[in-house]
Amino acid sequence: LLLNTGNLTACAGEEDHGGPEAVIVPVIFGCIFLLGVVGNSLVMIVIGKIKARRNRSTTNIFILNLSIADLLFLLFCVPFQATIYSLPEWIFGAFLCKCVHYLVMVCMLVSIFTLVAMSVDRYIAVVHSKKSPCIRNRRNALTGVCVIWALSFIFSIPVAQHQILTDHPEAPNSSFCWEAWYASASKHTYKVTILVIGYLLPLGLIISPLWSSVNPQPSAQTVLLVVAAFLTCWMPHHIIAMWVEFGVFPLNDASFALRIISHCLAYGNSCINPILYAFLSENFRKACRQVFTCRFLYPPPPQEKVVRIRMENFSTTHSITTNI
Repeated sequence: LLLNTGNLTACAGEEDHGGPEAVIVPVIFGCIFLLGVVGNSLVMIVIGKIKARRNRSTTNIFILNLSIADLLFLLFCVPFQATIYSLPEWIFGAFLCKCVHYLVMVCMLVSIFTLVAMSVDRYIAVVHSKKSPCIRNRRNALTGVCVIWALSFIFSIPVAQHQILTDHPEAPNSSFCWEAWYASASKHTYKVTILVIGYLLPLGLIISPLWSSVNPQPSAQTVLLVVAAFLTCWMPHHIIAMWVEFGVFPLNDASFALRIISHCLAYGNSCINPILYAFLSENFRKACRQVFTCRFLYPPPPQEKVVRIRMENFSTTHSITTNI
């Protein structure tokens, strides 16, 4: 049994394909995939349809970036991982062996870095409200997004370097996508580095601004729940990864079940965030209704009334429609 912990997804390996997991796990992954694709696509559509693009909030930009990362994670990982439990070998070739694992790591890091940015953004808005307009603007948010993606691409390079397509002594006619490191010290260093920059350090950076903010607003509470979901869903995976790297991970039915659960939790995080936005953010629900309202059932009011209402309540309307 191969526990591929180098890419945080175990998108390669060999399993006992005769058990019920060969059917149950792909079905669960299929539900996660459909729910996540629909949910993240909905978030992207709603934010993309906001008419006041010039005044689109920095929070919305980070939420959009998080949804893009989650959607790409689902597309590049879940379908391939589902085949690991139902097929005896890697059938997608050497290029996808490297590419899939690399992009999955990139999306994983983009997600956690974006959550850090969202937390810092809310901290500035609440604690440094006077300086907030100068710092929390569209250009700085887009610059932050570019930096997030650049760092994620750089930190993920070792994954592409060490992911190879090879055979197994017990199955010479089969191909497996394995993580091969020729120096154990380098492998240990990279694993610990990813744990620190992709989990422990962001944990401190995320929690500190949120807890230091007095009188938290509903939007800050939503961000806190999104962060808590991410940390909870990925914690079992990181525990197993460190266990395998620095301990003796048992190869039995219990550990195999634990591994499957950690996969389901990690992948399920990519479809939890849209649910949190939809059920906990009143502004998101309002924006959703605005985007998907059927104009045949709810025709717009006469133009004269629209102009008068907007002139009288411009500031109120502006704050509702541009801050999800």
